[in-house]
Amino acid sequence: MPITLLDGPRLPPASGGTARSLVVFLHGFGADGNDLLAIGREWGRALPDTAFAAPHAPEPCAAAPGGRQWFDLTQRDADVYARGVAAARPSLDRFLDQEMQRHGLDETHTVLVGFSQGTMMALHCGPLRQKRLAGIIGFSGLLADKNAVAAPAAHKPPVLLIHGDADELIPVQAVFMAAEGLSQAQIPVEWHISRGIGHGIGPDGLEIAGHFLKRILPKA
Repeated sequence: MPITLLDGPRLPPASGGTARSLVVFLHGFGADGNDLLAIGREWGRALPDTAFAAPHAPEPCAAAPGGRQWFDLTQRDADVYARGVAAARPSLDRFLDQEMQRHGLDETHTVLVGFSQGTMMALHCGPLRQKRLAGIIGFSGLLADKNAVAAPAAHKPPVLLIHGDADELIPVQAVFMAAEGLSQAQIPVEWHISRGIGHGIGPDGLEIAGHFLKRILPKA
């Protein structure tokens, strides 16, 4: 698969010191890395030794001029999702390798946080890393390829899924299907439904995800 060198905005640790952990945001279809970085500013208050990075997806998005996509979503079916995450994975893996090297960290100190199409990427690429990640958080997304994460070589990082019950783009049922697929792969998964939230991230979801981060990231 061709590899695109990714880049995007970053936030250093709020403490001003050396990063002891890394959170990488994966944005949704038609957005870019700036879309989620404000969450890092909020979480950084409780996680002052955490660095945040948010790469722009590898492809321009024809449906959203100026936006980016991890893969084309003109056709929306399971085969498209599975092929798409597999094709975009090498570019994301390269970015993760470089970002961890930048901070002198490895997967055990790194968390992927995805939104929508970014959640598809996080749930696919995270378990297939060379080492087990500290964890994965997925907002408003779905599991693109349950067979890939069930492969014998796949790791089993803890996963938190959060979805709005008023999501008009990816129905809330997707969170239950993803949880089932992850559980079948013996990946520990928690989930939360945000009441009255559409295709977005509610205050309750941000708070729950922040607590999850504090729980799964190494303390030193």
